[in-house]
Amino acid sequence: MQIIKLTTSTNKYYRLEKKDIYFVKFILEAYDGIALMKTIDSKNGIVQFLIAPGCENEFNKLIIDLSKDVKIESINILPEK
Repeated sequence: MQIIKLTTSTNKYYRLEKKDIYFVKFILEAYDGIALMKTIDSKNGIVQFLIAPGCENEFNKLIIDLSKDVKIESINILPEK
């Protein structure tokens, strides 16, 4: 019997310009497996990144690089109760 240890992703929220959502998603897909992007509010450019365990540093470097070309603002969203 194989035991699988479940780990949880790190969730981070950002505000992008609406026009940049698809661009960022496209770039993220090129980095296969480090994170998934979910659009929370397309009107206001709010997105959520679900970062794979162990990929946080690589994700942070990617965000820093992307911020040179697109406006990316880290935001805090409290979980709903």
